[in-house]
Amino acid sequence: MMSQRGTGNVSSLQPCTQNSTLLHNMFQQIFTIARNTFIESIRQPVFAVLILGATLLLILNPMISAYTLDDDNKQLLDMGLSTLLLAGVFLAAFTATGVLSEEIENRTVLTVVSKPIARPVFVLGKYFGVVGALGMAYWALTVVFLLAYRHKVMQTASDPFDTPVLTFGIVGLLIALIVSIVGNYLYQWIFSSTFVVMFALLETLAWVMVLVINPEWRFQSPAIDWHPQIMWGLLLIFEGLLIITAVAIAVSTRLGQVMTLVVCFGVALLGMVSDYFLGQRANESRIAGFFYRVIPNLQLFWPADALTQGNDFTGGYIAMLSGYSALVIVAVLAVAVALFQTREVG
Repeated sequence: MMSQRGTGNVSSLQPCTQNSTLLHNMFQQIFTIARNTFIESIRQPVFAVLILGATLLLILNPMISAYTLDDDNKQLLDMGLSTLLLAGVFLAAFTATGVLSEEIENRTVLTVVSKPIARPVFVLGKYFGVVGALGMAYWALTVVFLLAYRHKVMQTASDPFDTPVLTFGIVGLLIALIVSIVGNYLYQWIFSSTFVVMFALLETLAWVMVLVINPEWRFQSPAIDWHPQIMWGLLLIFEGLLIITAVAIAVSTRLGQVMTLVVCFGVALLGMVSDYFLGQRANESRIAGFFYRVIPNLQLFWPADALTQGNDFTGGYIAMLSGYSALVIVAVLAVAVALFQTREVG
């Protein structure tokens, strides 16, 4: 009797063991695809070009913001956040098409889906890989924005430059460029990926140095130039970009680069104005109500208005928007899986 009971217990454990093995293999496949997608994404030349272009705009923002009739630094904050949002949309669209749409068109995706890898796993791996690349680029640009915000707008010609910001920031950029160029020439390092990684690391180091050194080159408390509310606002923008990235992945399963870019910008624009144009008519018109519920409300993730008006973000508000972002991403990725499931790739 004991022997029979023991045999029954072993047989009942076999399905659990098989399920855990399947889950382990699935997560391992997602991780492998995500890692390869991340490397492929940061190797794209357009990736480095977009980062350099956005960096130049962020550097110029303190000068461009100096012509308002109100608080110029509020304008600097608004323009900096707008630059990050636009750069993120471009990066998400171009990167997603580079790692998915072009693979489908070139039929290189056959080498993956012909193996025992489910298509939903492939889509999820691509999404997380693009998110990783976008996260690195966004962090690098965020640090540049924080350096520019620390410098502030020079209200008059007699205002002194914030030399620590200029020194550490420019030196970090130059070192990243020099190492990438020399490494590409001597050791065949890929310029784009080398520059992105070096730039993110060196500009982070520059920001850390600026936190503890004031404009007069004296040591200060890091809390002086640490702005928690701005950091929360930057997190909200990134969560909005995660939604745009999911949209880019979904669209890339069917459309090319140009149309993916158009759709991403259309969703971003409509999401920013949906409250104003659709929210007020949602109860009056079924069409308006449908689009108001389908289009992600990205206005919720735009922090500039709250920051410039001095309204603080609460933990509950951040948690609520994070949950909303996660639900939207899951829904959009489900659509992406459905679109890719019936896509002919051979």
